[in-house]
Amino acid sequence: MRRRSFIHGVGAAAALPLLGALPAPKTIAAQVRDEFLHVWNGYKRFAWGYDELRPLSGSGSNFFIPSHSFGLSIIEALDTLYVMELDDELEACVTWLRSHVDFDVDGNVQMFEAVIRMVAGLLSGYYATGERFLLDASRDLADRLLPCFTKSPSGAPYRFANLRTGAVSDPKSNLAEIGSNVLEFGDLSRLTGDPKYLQASMRAYEAVMKNVSPIGLLGTNFDVEKGAFIGTDDVAPDEPADSFYEYLWGGWQMLELQRCREWYRRCTDAILKYKVVRVDGRLWFQTVDYTTGAPMGKPELTELSSFYAELVAKGGEPGVGAAFFDSWSAVLDRYAIIPTVIDYRNLSIVAPSNATRPEYANSAFDLWFLTREQKYRARAYQYFGNLRANARVPNGYADIGDVRTRPMTLLDHFPAYSFSENFKYLYLMFADSPRFDSSSYYLNTEGKILRGFKR
Repeated sequence: MRRRSFIHGVGAAAALPLLGALPAPKTIAAQVRDEFLHVWNGYKRFAWGYDELRPLSGSGSNFFIPSHSFGLSIIEALDTLYVMELDDELEACVTWLRSHVDFDVDGNVQMFEAVIRMVAGLLSGYYATGERFLLDASRDLADRLLPCFTKSPSGAPYRFANLRTGAVSDPKSNLAEIGSNVLEFGDLSRLTGDPKYLQASMRAYEAVMKNVSPIGLLGTNFDVEKGAFIGTDDVAPDEPADSFYEYLWGGWQMLELQRCREWYRRCTDAILKYKVVRVDGRLWFQTVDYTTGAPMGKPELTELSSFYAELVAKGGEPGVGAAFFDSWSAVLDRYAIIPTVIDYRNLSIVAPSNATRPEYANSAFDLWFLTREQKYRARAYQYFGNLRANARVPNGYADIGDVRTRPMTLLDHFPAYSFSENFKYLYLMFADSPRFDSSSYYLNTEGKILRGFKR
């Protein structure tokens, strides 16, 4: 785990702008672009070529392997730079990657993170630039991760692979890590004509879905060697189950895989039947025993679950999506920055940090394009203003260690995924970008645009 230092930052909570008081959309888009450039310039100055920026100390760090950089922030930023029309910056990234991208590394890499961040980032970069070497690099990395799938007795993947030797490790996995690859692997099969990538994803799904309970629910943690769940708790739509369901829907919407649609519908119907709970008029999702539907565990949710508002709305339950989004908006109103974990009975804080989380902004983004309701823009601008007021530092933006302090306690870390997610969601909601087709887009769970580019 990376060391993180704690210091106090500046700024205070921002208030919710009135619906009619928002600046013009293009003005907001320009503000977001300026803030993206603020942190991007910090990365270029202090951490260029490293995976991530340490904004407080003015240094860089690596995410997957401490002694080796893959240029993760560069990979994650490619499509954001494209839609923001920052072409000189994009060209600098392509130039760096052409000289440095290399996955022949003797080190263990977490398959899940590598797929949704680097395989997807290189694919999205290929779509944005047309540079063939980015597609080739994406395929090379995927090939080095495939042993996680092919060496598994069940087909559900191991968590780690050595990129050079193909050795795999850690069979104790979870739904999100097992099922968040069909978009990237399906796209690779389409682009390369090689079905092995999509086949690996579907075999992993099948290994899990063989274990669906008679009432349609799934567990959370899974032993890929035994092909069985570990424990009976179902925490969906929270982590570490979250993006499993997101990718079932994406497998249907982006790849037109009928089986993904059927699996999504069966699981979602069960989630809505057994897991919805209302407290003080707010809608939440409780942990239950996946075999019986009986409540179990603590009444807690993480900020990561807030993405589900957009997913369940896109999947055909807009009322549930709107209500769940409003529940998290109440948390935003109370704390300005949504804490990592809350007790949903009274909105009290269980874990006070926030690692520049993008899920609430992600929901606002998709719900805006789905409904065109102005409240989603207003809430997105509130989120942006609060982040700018509380997480901005001279060298960029910083993760928050404690949302309760004034000023909020900051951490010496800026996640590479924020170059792909937070600023992109916010920018595209307001910019009317000539390079993004809002009528036919699809983004993966880390905000990589896999459909929707305009030339």
